[in-house]
Amino acid sequence: MSMARILVVDDEPFNLDIVAEYLDEMDFDLVMVESGEAAWDELTRPDSSFDLVLLDRMMPGMDGIQVLKKIKGDAELRGIPVIMQTAATSPEQVREGLAAGAFYYLTKPFEGEALQTIIRSALDDMRTRRELNANLADHAVALSCITEGEFFVRTLDEARKLAAFIALLGPQPETLAMGLSELLVNGVEHGNLGIDFAEKSRLRETDCWESEIQRRIELPENRDKKVHLRVHGEIKRWVFEITDDGEGFDWRRFLDFDPERAFAPNGRGIALSRQLSFSTLTYIPPGNKVLVTVPRGSEPESQVPQ
Repeated sequence: MSMARILVVDDEPFNLDIVAEYLDEMDFDLVMVESGEAAWDELTRPDSSFDLVLLDRMMPGMDGIQVLKKIKGDAELRGIPVIMQTAATSPEQVREGLAAGAFYYLTKPFEGEALQTIIRSALDDMRTRRELNANLADHAVALSCITEGEFFVRTLDEARKLAAFIALLGPQPETLAMGLSELLVNGVEHGNLGIDFAEKSRLRETDCWESEIQRRIELPENRDKKVHLRVHGEIKRWVFEITDDGEGFDWRRFLDFDPERAFAPNGRGIALSRQLSFSTLTYIPPGNKVLVTVPRGSEPESQVPQ
């Protein structure tokens, strides 16, 4: 795996020194700048390539929100994950950042362990999306005639590969792959294995999330558990039904971005998928089944809130 290149933006040199010290033992290529204008210059250089941006919110001149909006408005840059570091933690300020695309937050002042955890989480999400996108073109012909199908997965790897395959049915395969992957992975870890939000946060902090998933999958009580995906085509849309073998969960808390969870390393996936990937998303009580839809062809389906 190549060294991750991270752009760190903060108008206080002391804060840049702290970040450099906290990340000294990690295998990152750090580029430090002291303003939003300098950050944009770095991002838009012809040979520029960054895997992540650690962005201060409050800066003179071009502030963090302005930089973030420019990043998310650029077709070449919008896929870069942005961690917003801020002392502005009111619900309204957090919602503004989430609306602009800051799905990762870090509260100032922060500890080195918190910084390392949120960076690992953001980079893991970014790598997963890149892998999904790389697989999208491999199976287009195989899906060209499908009208209905049923599939099942047991592992995270199977979930991601199936998502990449099935996403070719939709008009926007990249975003559909991201959303289906999130729901299938949620079915594996939360549904079948019973790992809740708080426990996943702890596993993320110790960087042992995926190894613990694999350990639990092999336990006798979990070996026969699967996440089932059923897809069928209607005249104007595709319908995907995802069901796990768990007891369900309170999905209502996760349908929208909650400012109280903005500073955790996980817990945004369902809300992000609902916002970007699907026309509709509906959980069926007790929460171990979810129905999502996307339009067939290139014409967008009207958005129906659920």
